Amino acid sequence: MAKPVSIEVWNPNGKYRVVSTKPMPGTRWINLLVQQDCRVEICTEKKTILSVEDIIALIGNKCDGVIGQLTEDWGETLFSALSKAGGKAFSNMAVGYNNVDVEAANKYGVAVGNTPGVLTETTAELAASLSLAASRRIVEADGFMRAGLYDGWLPHLFVGNLLKGQTVGVIGAGRIGSAYARMMIEGFKMNLIYYDLYQATRLEKFVTAYGQFLKASGEQPVTWKRASSMDEVLQVADVISLHPILDKTTYHLINKERLSKMKKEAILINCSRGPVVDEEALVEHLKHNPMFRVGLDVFEDEPYMKPGLADMKNAIVVPHIASASKWTREGMATLAALNVVGKIKGYPTWSNPNAVEPFLDESASPPPACPSIVNAKALGLPVSKL
Repeated sequence: MAKPVSIEVWNPNGKYRVVSTKPMPGTRWINLLVQQDCRVEICTEKKTILSVEDIIALIGNKCDGVIGQLTEDWGETLFSALSKAGGKAFSNMAVGYNNVDVEAANKYGVAVGNTPGVLTETTAELAASLSLAASRRIVEADGFMRAGLYDGWLPHLFVGNLLKGQTVGVIGAGRIGSAYARMMIEGFKMNLIYYDLYQATRLEKFVTAYGQFLKASGEQPVTWKRASSMDEVLQVADVISLHPILDKTTYHLINKERLSKMKKEAILINCSRGPVVDEEALVEHLKHNPMFRVGLDVFEDEPYMKPGLADMKNAIVVPHIASASKWTREGMATLAALNVVGKIKGYPTWSNPNAVEPFLDESASPPPACPSIVNAKALGLPVSKL
């Protein structure tokens, strides 16, 4: 028998039992569930990552839905347990769902929700922050000061790279990649080269218009180019940010061979998925190229780093905080809760999961719909006409 886990309960007499495997930011998500007659149980166990056994204990004998986290292994075992408890709704508090076996969810008739539409700008901002921090060696300099090593200005002390007029490369110019590109172009007047299977027409129009504005103002206009291959981006760009999806075609997309194609003083940023980068190859590249710098928010074997990475002064590493702005995290919690309660109530799915503003407007009631159900089609769920 699974060991009981500690919980916090809201609305104990609620008709529907909804479990959250972690406390989540804000209280709106709790209030929305309570308003729909849900008993809300929040796991308060002092463990960063819950085991499958822990979550089975949380689900218990009767559970209508679960809000989970991307660190959890949602496969056959958990969906079977949820189904046996009468549950038909699960939502990740994340846009990604690599931790979820969607086929297993389909088998047990469980809707799988995610939370797109609220992470674009905040993820792009972190990628831009890492780009700036790496180019100006801010983390190295901060550590130097805290260690009491600064004894006066020197001409060569922490000399980094100027971004203005350089070329930013984007691999994967979807919503986040394009938002990052706009920040770097408008903020630092960088030129753009990007690679994507699909043409980023809106991004191209933005860069063209901004270039015309700069020219009319007497400044050097920015330019853009859609590369014919990813390798072209690696060879040309001074700063490269990765924004692909993770699948079998993008696993170790950045490997030893591709790292060797990049400039010796290039900057590589990854706020997408850890396994996109061969971390062992990256460590070796950093060792042999001290002016090559990297900013990482995600890791191949999260939460662990490959041996040697933490010792690299030319690496900036942060603990998967791309979505960690207050507005975004509270919005993710709200969307996850509405996915679960929407399925419990029999609501249809929202027609555009990236247009979620109506669900986040705190001055009005959210629409009667599930914001984003990734297996809606497989389960034959109706689509909202709102």
